[in-house]
This record gives sequence, structure tokens and C-alpha cells, in this order.
Amino acid sequence: MYACLYVVQTLIPFLLQSQREDERELFSEGLTSVAGGIVALGKFDALHIGHRELAIQASKVGPPFLLSFVGMAEVLGWEPRAPIVARCDRKRVLSSWAPYCGNMAPTEFQIEFSSVRHLTPRQFVEKLLKELGVRGVVAGENYRFGYKAAGDATELVRLCEEYGIGAYIINSVMDKNDYSININSSDVKDRGQVSSTRVRRALAVGDMKYVSQLLGRQHRLILMAKEQEGFRCCKNKLSVPKSCLLNLGPKEGLYEKCYVFIGEDDELLSCNVVIDTEYVHIEMDEVGASCNVVGTQDLSLLRIEFGDSQS
Repeated sequence: MYACLYVVQTLIPFLLQSQREDERELFSEGLTSVAGGIVALGKFDALHIGHRELAIQASKVGPPFLLSFVGMAEVLGWEPRAPIVARCDRKRVLSSWAPYCGNMAPTEFQIEFSSVRHLTPRQFVEKLLKELGVRGVVAGENYRFGYKAAGDATELVRLCEEYGIGAYIINSVMDKNDYSININSSDVKDRGQVSSTRVRRALAVGDMKYVSQLLGRQHRLILMAKEQEGFRCCKNKLSVPKSCLLNLGPKEGLYEKCYVFIGEDDELLSCNVVIDTEYVHIEMDEVGASCNVVGTQDLSLLRIEFGDSQS
């Protein structure tokens, strides 16, 4: 069974009891909206079904939040790479989780990674309580935290119990997909669970059906241009430079049965998508549609939702 909840069940009544006792103190310190909530801990690049399961479990105890770190790549010196979910699209994805989370859309709460990088596991938990005012945390069984990843899930439970915070550890959501790609990963953390790495590898080979099943939704590619000069329009074909991409697309090739959302009014058109080395080509079913779009949309915001097929 996916994500079986275990440990610290006795802390649920404690959460409810302590919430009223600490409420005045927490809000008098000027804490942000995450105070009193249940935060899911992890790296939320893809917002895949494993991340959604964390939010589901958090929502069973209180208002669900995702605790995300900003600036991690810059601090750790990682090579820049495109996000799987465009920043401007994350709120839409989280809103789509509301039916799974007791009709509560999880809220993403961001803190600077530089502010927590050198914290010990104990100091990190202290920050969750004293600075953020959280009532509980949810994490996966492989979660590690603290400087140089010194703390594991067991340590998280122990420290949270000591500080009076509810701690909920869930099993990983495993990738049991028939379309699963043999990753051959040397990462010791990879035991076949759903991960952002798997999503990236599925996009790299253009397996959109597999991508959809990992994400729990169709992959949406966002393109935005400040100027229309880079757009090429001919009959029913609109070509947009890859420099306009705000997130990670699939490999070069033809993708059928896609949809494009155009402008702020969300005009929806069926299309095929061809990706080459320089451009994303949107071939719309309606002749002349692309030229009409370019002529009426000043912002040039395009959102492509991929189907499950590639030719």
C-alpha cells in the first residue's frame, strides 16, 4: 500500500491540545502563515505523486504546507538546470491537489537555503518550532536533514517528539509503472521510488505516458516571450524559440494529441508539437489559428499540455 503512515500516532492528540496553549505566543512573535500548519519536508522540483502523498498525509492532521528551499543550487554550486514545473505554474498544480487533501490546496512556503545550510538536525527542528511555529511535519522514510545530511527520519521523529512537534514518516511511493525506465542509477537513495530524477529521465527519452503517471497529471510546458520577433507564424503553425521556455520540455521529436492554452483567457486549441534543436513548433488543427493568436496576444504566453503519445 502506498505511503503507509507509521510512528508517533500518539502525537496527534498532543497537537490538538498544545495548539490552543501556544497559539497566543506563536502569533505574538509575528510568525508567517505557516504557523500552526503541518509541513511536508522534501525537494519539490517535480511535484510528482510522491510529493502529493506527503501533502495528503499532512492534510489529515492540519493545514498542509510544502516547505521548499530557495537558492539551493547557487549555494551548493550546482549547474543551472530548467525546473520541471515552471515557477508561475506551481500554484495551479498545488490547487489541483485539493480534492486529495480534504479540499485544502497545499501552500508552498519558501525559506532561503543559506539560512538552514549549516544547521545541525537539532537546530533545524528548533527553527521549525521557534521561528516557523509548525505543529507537525511529514517526511518520507529516506528523508535526510541537517548539515551534511547528518539527520535521518528516525532522528527527525526523536527530535520532534522532544520539542513537542508531531512527526509522521511515510513509506516511499514506489514506481510500479509498466512503462518504467531502467535508470541504472548509482544513487544509493534510489530503491525504485517515484522521484524527480525519474521524471527528468522520462522527459529525456520523450515517454510522455510515463511522465504523466509519475506526475499524476499531464506535463505542461510554459513558453513566454517578451518580444514577438522570435515567433514564426505560417498558416496553422506557430514556432517559438526554445529560449522562451520556462521549464523542462521533452526530447526532440513529434508529440501528438496535445493542447495549447493561449493568453490570459485560456483559449484552448488542439495541436501537435514538434521540438527540434532551436524551436518548439505548435501545429494547430485550425488553419490560420496561429497567425490570429500572434496578432491578438501581446504577452505571448503559451502553455502546452502534452498527450501520452509520441511518433
